[in-house]
Amino acid sequence: MITVDNNKQIKLQIWDTAGQESFRSITRSYYRGAAGALLVYDITRRDTFSHLTRWLDEARTHSQSNMVIMLIGNKSDLEHRRAISTEEGREFAQKHGLIFMETSAKTAANVENAFIDTATKIHGKIVSGEIDVNNESHGIKVGMGTNNNNKKVKLGAGGASEQQGGCCKSG
Repeated sequence: MITVDNNKQIKLQIWDTAGQESFRSITRSYYRGAAGALLVYDITRRDTFSHLTRWLDEARTHSQSNMVIMLIGNKSDLEHRRAISTEEGREFAQKHGLIFMETSAKTAANVENAFIDTATKIHGKIVSGEIDVNNESHGIKVGMGTNNNNKKVKLGAGGASEQQGGCCKSG
């Protein structure tokens, strides 16, 4: 659970598609009904950055046009091995309308922030009406919180449905 904007609780469903070519046909199905995606490259390996356009095109082809996409340069702890500058990553993100952040899975630097920022952006699109919680294809489910006045927005594949009871269920 992630808390955003005035204590709104958001449950994220996360799938790691590993970026492997052998999983490409499977990953296409993950994009359908997704409200957000994290597109990750390794800042120490130029080849991972070079493939971003292809992965981004694939994500946009198989998802809703309002899907939030964050570009993440991972392994920021390996500054001495950096092959892609922060500015180059930022420019790619800006050119393609993406959120940008660098992280380190090893030290956990900015990892939680990446999820919080993505969830916050998705929540903003819900509030503005750009993402319709009643439209299954937008990848959102609205569930009841622990009291009946507190709804929890759950992000992930599966569409919108209201949950009965006081506890979140997996989507």
